[in-house]
Amino acid sequence: MSARLNLLLCALLLCLSSPAWAARKVDLDYQVRFLPDSDQAEVSLVLERGEVVRSLRFDLGDKGYYSDFATATGTWQLDSAQRGTWVPGKGLAKLTYKVRVSHPRESGGYDARMTPDWALLRGDDLVPSAHLNKEDGVDLVARLQFELPKGWKSVETGWPRIGKNRFRIDTPSRLFDRPTGWIVAGKIGSRRAQLGNTDVTVAAPVGEGMRRMDMLTLLTFIWPEVQAVFPRDPAKLLIVGAGDPMWRGGLSASNSLFMHSARPLVSENGTSSLVHELVHVFSRVRDTDRSDWISEGLAEYYAIELVRRAGGMSEDRYQAVRKKLIRWSKKVDTLRTDNSTGATTARAVLLLQELDREIRKTTDNQRSLDDVTRGLMRMDKVSTRDFISISENVMGRSSAVLDSKLLR
Repeated sequence: MSARLNLLLCALLLCLSSPAWAARKVDLDYQVRFLPDSDQAEVSLVLERGEVVRSLRFDLGDKGYYSDFATATGTWQLDSAQRGTWVPGKGLAKLTYKVRVSHPRESGGYDARMTPDWALLRGDDLVPSAHLNKEDGVDLVARLQFELPKGWKSVETGWPRIGKNRFRIDTPSRLFDRPTGWIVAGKIGSRRAQLGNTDVTVAAPVGEGMRRMDMLTLLTFIWPEVQAVFPRDPAKLLIVGAGDPMWRGGLSASNSLFMHSARPLVSENGTSSLVHELVHVFSRVRDTDRSDWISEGLAEYYAIELVRRAGGMSEDRYQAVRKKLIRWSKKVDTLRTDNSTGATTARAVLLLQELDREIRKTTDNQRSLDDVTRGLMRMDKVSTRDFISISENVMGRSSAVLDSKLLR
């Protein structure tokens, strides 16, 4: 019986190791060429074997950023003003188009910008989101390659570097690997540090006033506290920035974040925009059902709390910060909204601080809001009802703090 079992196991292993069972790997190369004179980038998608992809249907948005679509093989068709479909041909297949880089905001400033000397943008805009229809058993191996204008020094992304101006794109949770996250290229300066298991790079165009070493110092200071709360160790984190006319704030992405170079590391109200955006990167908490207070409240809560835990804030200073939050949010009568304002976020922070104290008291300091946060991180999207359910599960009972008209 033992010999027969061994034969069956060997046969099974042979079947599993055969090419019929193995995923077929097909190269997908993104080639980007910046064109400063026209404020555009030329992007090419090159498939090693076009026949394995039945179609890619792109969401082009309503801003008119994309133009000049052309194919080396296959067909391209605009399905509407906002959607287009590429059906690659057999063999080596290529789709090329142009995308406008600079993105002005209605409120002023820029989300992305290109000058004669540099470009600062998100890869999400270089390659729009798309629905991929491919053959079963095919694994697209995505890489990103840049061709820089004459005089431009280098390029940085939040992805692992695999060569000169070349990066590997791999998002296991997605069928279609896009080069998402922040990108800075041109005449730039960079500073690097290894924090835990993460390669951290702070990069910005030369002359834009980015305090690279100050940022690395603050991150080194709080990093052990970040690791204690968020059970994630990204291989790489990129922080980019520039001065006016870029938007005077912070914006996070999955593996990177942007900070305006004029933003203080710790503001006069005691919070840190840098840590706030870092929490967004690490937690990846997304909300739904008029519950923007959750992601914004948690980011601001930890922007205060992580600095405090690291020893960067005395108890007197912490209480002074709370008083400012109370004054700022005293007119807020509900947290339920699609877009949390500063006052709403301030009131959310106060509620989260109260909830943390309640959890610690109820569980004899065995649990805290950190446990709630880690539970939220496992969810795709979080509603207020989900938040209450997870919090009360952590406590083992109903919460008096969460029985509030603010959450109705």
